[in-house]
Amino acid sequence: MPRDYPVKPLVVIPTYNERENIQSLVTAVLGTDERIHALVVDDGSPDGTAVAVRELMEKTNSGRLSLSLRPRKLGLGTAYVHGFGWGLDHDHDFLIQMDADWSHHPRYLPDMLRLAEEGDFVIGSRYVKGGGTLNWGAMRRLLSRFGSFYSRAILGVGIADFTGGFNGWSARLLRRMGLDTLRSNGYSFQIEMKYRAHRLGCRHLEFPIVFDERREGRSKMSMAIGMEAFYRVWELRFRR
Repeated sequence: MPRDYPVKPLVVIPTYNERENIQSLVTAVLGTDERIHALVVDDGSPDGTAVAVRELMEKTNSGRLSLSLRPRKLGLGTAYVHGFGWGLDHDHDFLIQMDADWSHHPRYLPDMLRLAEEGDFVIGSRYVKGGGTLNWGAMRRLLSRFGSFYSRAILGVGIADFTGGFNGWSARLLRRMGLDTLRSNGYSFQIEMKYRAHRLGCRHLEFPIVFDERREGRSKMSMAIGMEAFYRVWELRFRR
């Protein structure tokens, strides 16, 4: 892999009602590395998130920020698939998933890009040495750790942070994966992506991040999302 890889990385940021966070976050993302482009995939946010993104596009006028609109809230997994497809169509060579609420801090993007030279996909991990979470209650910490332990046990794959959503993928891997065949939509999307990459024989690297609670707005987590992850792991295990 050449030393200047990736040449044209893309950060994909799904949004639904993130007007309070999106301008400051995208500004910080683009400020970390001049190679980085950002795509906001907005699911028809009624709070004017898309308007805020357009305002920032006009202000920066750099050509490094794009907006893709979907008509309604269609789910996290499909938003990432949409964003990855857009990125591949626009010749981006490394595609990064990132939350819009500052729980994934842009300061970790340089580490993500550096490690992209060494593996097929890179995981910003809460559960390797040096990683962790801030402002979480004991029950949330327990459930999150259990989710990754549960996935490792059922799927037999040594990934410390199976459920985390701050991940980077080479374009080559995404094309092999077959994005249109992904079946998960909630947080189990993170598990399915990593498991499929492992089954393809791809190499992953994990590096420590500290995951913080969102700065503004309300969490999108729900019981239905958690239950989907619980049963989807077994489906992945026994699917050919």
